[in-house]
Amino acid sequence: MALPQLHPFRPRLLDAVRGYSGTQLRADIAAGLTVGVVALPLAMAFAIASGVKPEQGIVTAIVAGFASMLPLGGSQVQIGGPAGAFIVIVYGIVQRYGLTNLLIATALSGVLLFAMGLLRLGALVRYIPVTIIIGFTNGIAVLIGLSQLKDLFGLKIAKLPADFFTQIGVLLEHASTFNPYALAIGLACLALVVVWPKSYTMPLDNIGWRHRAYRLAAHVPGTIVVLVLATLATAVLHLPVETIGSKFGGIPQSLPDLQLPPFSWESAKQLVFPTLTLAMLGAIESLLCARVADNLIDAPRHDPNQELMAQGVANMVAPAFGGIPATGTIARTVTNVRSGATSPVAGMVHSATLLVVVLAAAPLAANVPLAALAGILLFVSWNMGEWREFARLRHFSVPYRTIMLGTFFLTVVFDLTVAVEVGLMLACVFFIYRMSTLFRVEPPAAADAPAGVPAGVEIRELFGALFFGAVGKLEALPAQLPEGTRTLVLDLHRLISMDTSGLEALEQLRRVLAKRGITLRLAAVNEQPRSLMERAGFAAHVGEAAFSGTLAEALSASRAAGS
Repeated sequence: MALPQLHPFRPRLLDAVRGYSGTQLRADIAAGLTVGVVALPLAMAFAIASGVKPEQGIVTAIVAGFASMLPLGGSQVQIGGPAGAFIVIVYGIVQRYGLTNLLIATALSGVLLFAMGLLRLGALVRYIPVTIIIGFTNGIAVLIGLSQLKDLFGLKIAKLPADFFTQIGVLLEHASTFNPYALAIGLACLALVVVWPKSYTMPLDNIGWRHRAYRLAAHVPGTIVVLVLATLATAVLHLPVETIGSKFGGIPQSLPDLQLPPFSWESAKQLVFPTLTLAMLGAIESLLCARVADNLIDAPRHDPNQELMAQGVANMVAPAFGGIPATGTIARTVTNVRSGATSPVAGMVHSATLLVVVLAAAPLAANVPLAALAGILLFVSWNMGEWREFARLRHFSVPYRTIMLGTFFLTVVFDLTVAVEVGLMLACVFFIYRMSTLFRVEPPAAADAPAGVPAGVEIRELFGALFFGAVGKLEALPAQLPEGTRTLVLDLHRLISMDTSGLEALEQLRRVLAKRGITLRLAAVNEQPRSLMERAGFAAHVGEAAFSGTLAEALSASRAAGS
């Protein structure tokens, strides 16, 4: 038995540096600086919302960004790092298994991602229905928004539970601890991020100074603006709100030491489902992000298998520095492209920018109010959800609505793993039902009926795929034949595929007909059904005389046999 062919290890960087020019380098440096500034508040916010320290989010962005872009990446401009989609997953793992086991699960998911890419399984992610992706994405967005209400309102809650209904109960229970200063900061930050200019594509000579100011302002990320303003307001006015310094003691002005998390098989056995969840979500998010990037640039399309291997390495390396799960991030990738990035060099500059910020300006983060980060994350969660899809549901079928809404509610109420498992099961059931309804066994239409059909000969055409979900229609055929039938000709030129259950039903039909003295003939058998019949011994059992190349030949053989 031949071993499966492994995917060649060829990072996109090797192709990107061919003919690399100084103009491209300057563009990549500018783009990397911009996206690095954008990534800073998001990395801190994602980490805090995930139940870990802010520096772990920054370290993840640095380490994962270097690991996935520098030597390995399969995409030209994708930016890797901590992602909003991981927030509720990571928070749940930390609450249930602890931080150490989160690091182990992250490293194991990296091994799994690398193996998926090596075994050429990157294309399998495309088989996940879009209804499931929309459903769990919107569900995660709701959970992110809910998790930020604690810091937005400044509620005094020591630790927010991971369960949806329990979260709501705890939030209502502590509503009396509401802090108006925190709410004011959070809402002001949210409003400013919403209205801050986000497009600087208009020319400088467009109309006047307002448009020039708009374009210049758009070069400064709104998240950084609100972070700086909120931090200054908190420090200068001495506002009584919770900050990074009051909760976490600030951010260390250095990278953590390399330290592998303690590993044991007992821990690994407990982390099977968290590992699968992190790997599955990481693969989906990374490849979706790479597809978005492909549509934004004029460059060769990404290599999904190489991208999975790159994300696998990133997630294996990040936990050694205390990092959390990482994947491709759409918002930062789009920012990278719109800032002029041309190659993976921009991703490396983004990581270097974050590293310089940590080494030079980490103490300044102590006064960052958590309410400001909550406002930023509320904006992220709103942009993350595809809310218009709910309004469009009325235009789609019941199976589509069921899968999307089912995945959405299961993500919110239970967790992502359950939601995707049930969503895939529902998708399979509905697909089987749909395919079974498309399979038909019918007499030829009057316009297509051949002339001169001998007496006692019945013709039936098979349409579609004869598989386990459709065999009932073939099993009912003998009872539908009129009295005096001596030969049944099955025209199979529109039967595109058959599985072993379908073949078993065909064999059962032959036996039932033989007991009634009726001969079975097969006409115009396509390649796949004929191959299965030969491999299973059906063709040899019924004899070559039962097969005809065309319907006319089958009728001629029936006429010659006296049927």
